[in-house]
Amino acid sequence: MQSTALHTATLPVMESFYTLQGEGFHQGKAAYFIRLGGCDVGCVWCDVKESWDADKHPQLAIPDMVREAAANPGRIVVITGGEPLMHDLTVLTQALHKAGFRNHIETSGSSPLSGSWDWITLSPKKFKAPLPEICAKAHELKIVVYNKSDFAWAEKYAALVGKQCKLYLQPEWSRAAEMTPFIIDYVKENPQWQISLQIHKYINVP
Repeated sequence: MQSTALHTATLPVMESFYTLQGEGFHQGKAAYFIRLGGCDVGCVWCDVKESWDADKHPQLAIPDMVREAAANPGRIVVITGGEPLMHDLTVLTQALHKAGFRNHIETSGSSPLSGSWDWITLSPKKFKAPLPEICAKAHELKIVVYNKSDFAWAEKYAALVGKQCKLYLQPEWSRAAEMTPFIIDYVKENPQWQISLQIHKYINVP
């Protein structure tokens, strides 16, 4: 039955590529990214708005997705979007684990959790709140800082994640020059937090 599900399941893939993880705890590590189409969160500052409509992206078979990932030497796969949890990721993550990958996900947490994960990065958005059960399971909380008011909002979610969850503040890219100094000061005053910089944008990789 599982074999049948594997060979018939498809997901809408906007893009996939091998690069370095540019953000958060695993920054600098080689990783294969699979960006799924579909998002119902709708952040105004989203830099991949073309991912929102799942129907605009080709449905790819899961064995083909795993085969393409395995063509690269890195063994971390990051599932992102869009909002990847709009899809049932059980079959995909099982197939990736079987192929020897660590499964990481980047999610707003606004849809129910599916799949088996080695690392969950929760990046909550004000437009659609994360589900409490995902807050509890997050390994990493990444708050995108657009305004100074976002620090209080960050603390709201820091109180909802587990004690072992890593806490990151990341400047929204278009406002990085303005917000980074505030984040530096905040981290110095609140050392439970760390700063996350989008190094892939600084070094010009995908």
